[in-house]
Amino acid sequence: MTKPGKISIAFSVFNEEGSLSRLFPALRELTGHHPGDWEFLFVDDGSTDGSAEAIRRFREKELPGCTIRMIRFSRNFGHEAAMIAGIDNATGDAVICMDADLQHPLEMVPEMINSYQKGFSIVTMNRNSNKGNSLAGNFFSSLFYGLINRLSSDKLQKNSSDFFLISKEVAQVLRNNYRERNRFLRGIIQIIGFSATSLEYDAPDRVAGKTKYSFLKLTRLTAQAITSFSNAPLYLGIWFGFLFSLLSLILGLYSLWIFFFGEMPPSGYTTIILFLSVSFAILFFLVGIIGIYTGYLFDEQKKRPIYIIEEMN
Repeated sequence: MTKPGKISIAFSVFNEEGSLSRLFPALRELTGHHPGDWEFLFVDDGSTDGSAEAIRRFREKELPGCTIRMIRFSRNFGHEAAMIAGIDNATGDAVICMDADLQHPLEMVPEMINSYQKGFSIVTMNRNSNKGNSLAGNFFSSLFYGLINRLSSDKLQKNSSDFFLISKEVAQVLRNNYRERNRFLRGIIQIIGFSATSLEYDAPDRVAGKTKYSFLKLTRLTAQAITSFSNAPLYLGIWFGFLFSLLSLILGLYSLWIFFFGEMPPSGYTTIILFLSVSFAILFFLVGIIGIYTGYLFDEQKKRPIYIIEEMN
């Protein structure tokens, strides 16, 4: 079993002032029970509450064997950007990404490090249950992974999360080779290769604040994940085109049959209007899919920074 070396924990922070007041004592307890070389890196994703000031106060207190750092974005760049900034700036032999809201339990960190010591370069954390999630939330979570796995050739673990450990070698690959603006990091670490294992955990209720993922943000995350891992939606146009060509042929043959052999010629107005309405609805749907892919390509071509750091110490 290898020595763990320096362990970096990168916390994504966005308006978590209430949670930080409980996270800091938990970190003291963690380092007290597991002394070693620790680096705690707090990435403030443009918080508008007192999160940054709370982190500054925590940095002023001595924590034996620990380096405490803060990165503050110039504005909110999103959760994915906060995670990649943590990975970019971590200096440990292993990097753990987790949220600062305590729904990623610190109690699991020693088990993750133990798996790393056994030689695994990636340790993914799969959520057993989420006490804060409604029945609908858990249903849509299952639907989310089912949809991605149906559309993509790369299969993702169900209920995987943004709570994971990677070795410095994996971190270096992410820094050098996975720089797209629209990424799905929890999926990327599952297809990147290297030796990997997974652990399960129960997500507790939030200790403060509320979830930062609105329905709109979850919808955008779903679109981002699907377009990052699959181009299957682009083929829907071919299948719908084939289907409607077949339906048009059947409808045409039926109309000819009625015209020549029926008692009265069909008016067909209702059928034609319904057929055109459905056709245009599907057409606009497909144009929307193409627009999403085109928008992501446009974002990548602009080559704007993934994040901008206003303060780092």
